[in-house]
Amino acid sequence: MEREMMSLAFPVFNKLRLAGHRRRCSSYFQALFASEWNDPGKCEYQFPGISPDTLRQIIEYAYTYSVHITVDNVESLLAAADQLNILGIVQRCSGFLHDQLCTENCIGLLKIADVYSLSELHKSAFDMILRNFKEVAITSEEFLDLTLHELPDIIEKDELNVREEDVVFEAILRWIMHEPANRKAHISVLLPKVRMARMDVEYFMKTIKDNDIVKADVACRPIIKEVLKAIYELDDRSVCSDFENPMIRPRLPSDVLLVIGDWDILPTSCIDAYDSRADRWVDVTEKEENPSSFHGTVYLNGYVYCIGGFDGLNCVNTVRRFDPISRTWQEVAPMHSCHCNASVAVLDGYIYIMGGHDEVMRLNTAERYDPAANEWTLIQPMQERRNTASATTLNGKIYVCGGFTGAEPLSTVECYDPHTGEWTTITPMSSPRYGHGVAAYKGRIYAVGGTDRSQYLRSVEAYEPTTNSWHTVAPMSTIRSYFGIAVVDDQLFVLGGYDGLGVNKRVECYDAETGSWYRAQDMIAANDTFSCCVVPALPRIVQYASPR
Repeated sequence: MEREMMSLAFPVFNKLRLAGHRRRCSSYFQALFASEWNDPGKCEYQFPGISPDTLRQIIEYAYTYSVHITVDNVESLLAAADQLNILGIVQRCSGFLHDQLCTENCIGLLKIADVYSLSELHKSAFDMILRNFKEVAITSEEFLDLTLHELPDIIEKDELNVREEDVVFEAILRWIMHEPANRKAHISVLLPKVRMARMDVEYFMKTIKDNDIVKADVACRPIIKEVLKAIYELDDRSVCSDFENPMIRPRLPSDVLLVIGDWDILPTSCIDAYDSRADRWVDVTEKEENPSSFHGTVYLNGYVYCIGGFDGLNCVNTVRRFDPISRTWQEVAPMHSCHCNASVAVLDGYIYIMGGHDEVMRLNTAERYDPAANEWTLIQPMQERRNTASATTLNGKIYVCGGFTGAEPLSTVECYDPHTGEWTTITPMSSPRYGHGVAAYKGRIYAVGGTDRSQYLRSVEAYEPTTNSWHTVAPMSTIRSYFGIAVVDDQLFVLGGYDGLGVNKRVECYDAETGSWYRAQDMIAANDTFSCCVVPALPRIVQYASPR
C-alpha cells in the first residue's frame, strides 16, 4: 500500500492539548512532545509512511478515543498505530479484522497477525485454517502464497481437520504447481507431514508412490520405503506405536461424540468420549457427576444438556448443563412435566422435548427451553402419544418418528414448524418402530433399527423431504434397539443397544457415499440406557481424545 510522508504543522496550543492526551494514547507522542529532547518551539513534525487521512484519524482518536475502521483503511491504520505505538487503535483494528475472519482471508490475516504480533488474531486465524483446511486448500488463493516455512507448520499439526490424508497430499500438489520450477524441490520436506500410512493402500501406491514429482526426487525414496514398511507391518504395531509414528498417528478429531449415563442396578454417572480419528473410546467421567439414565442429551451454545430421565427412584423433570471445557455441571430451570424416554431436538437456539412418559402415562406433550431466559414453555402437543420415539431437525423443522402409545407401535411421523407452532403429519415410515434411532444426515432423515413389538430390527429407511417419501437403505449388521445415534465425521454412527438377547457395546457407521455400514471400535461397556450427542469444535479436544 502506497503511503506519503506527512508533515504535521499546528499551533502550539493544539500541540500542548495533544501532549495532554498523549499519555493515555501513545508513548511515541509522549516522547515526541514531552521529553527532554523536545523542542518547545517546534510546530512541525514529519511522519514518514503515514498518509494525511490516516494521521488525521489518529489525532482525532487522541482527543476522542473513537476511530472509524473500515475494510479500506484498517491496514493503513494498523500500520500507523503500530508505528506510533497507539495500542488502543491496534487493539480495535485487531478486533475488526477478527470479525472479518473467514476461510477466504484467514491466511492473509494470519500473516498480518504475525507482522504486528496480534496473538489473539493469530490464534483465531490459525484455528480457522486447521478446522477448515480442505476448503482453504482447495479454494483459497492465499493458500498458494504460503511460504515453505508456513505450509509445513500447518499440515504437520495433529489438529488439522482432515478425515482423509489424501486431502493433505492434494493440497501440497496444488501449492507446488503454483510455482513448479521453484517448489518441486520441496516435495521431500512436505511429504513426511502427510500421515501416509493411514491412507488407502491403493491410493498411496497409484497416486503418491507413482507421482512424477515424487519419483523424480531422490530424497523421497527412503520416505516411500518407510511408509511401505509401516503399511505392511500394521498388524504387528501396538496401540502405542500408532501414535508415536508420525506417518501413522491419527489427527485429532474435530468433533467429539459424548455418551452420558448408564444403568448398573442403578443409574451411573459414566461419560465416555469417542475419538473418531483414532477409532477409540476414552473414559472422561468426573467424580462429581450425577447419575443418569433414560434421559435426553443435546448440545447447544457450548453446553451439553441432560434432560429429564430416571434417577433410580423416580422419573424427573430436572435439567443439568455440562460445560465440556471446565468439566463442571450446573442445574438449570426444570421442565413443567417429568419426561422419561422422551425425544429431544435443538432448533434455532432452543431445546425441544417431546413425549416420553411420566411414570403414569405415555405423553404427547412438548416443551421448549430458552437458554437466554432459562425457562421452559409449553408448546402445542403432538397429535399422538409417543414414548421411546426419536426426533431430529431438518430444514428448519422438527421431525418426531414412530414411538409406542402404550397400546401399539407407531409408523407415523409428525413435523413441527416453529413459525406456525403447528404439528402436521407426513408420509409414515414403512415399518412401525419404537426404541429406534432417528438422525438427519446428508439432507435426509434416517430411521434406524428399533422394534415393531414382534421383533427387533436392523432395517433402515430414509426420508426424502423433496418427495415426501421413505425408501429402504442398507440394513445394519447388528439388530439393535434403545441405542445411541449421531453423525460424526460425516458418517452416521449407531452404538450399543439391546438386540433381543442382551445389551451390547457394538458400534457401526453408515457412509451415504458408499451406501454401506462399517464396523467401528466397541464401546467401553455394553449400554442401552444412555444418551449421546456430538460436541463440535471443542477447544480442549485433547482432553476427550485418545492420547497422541
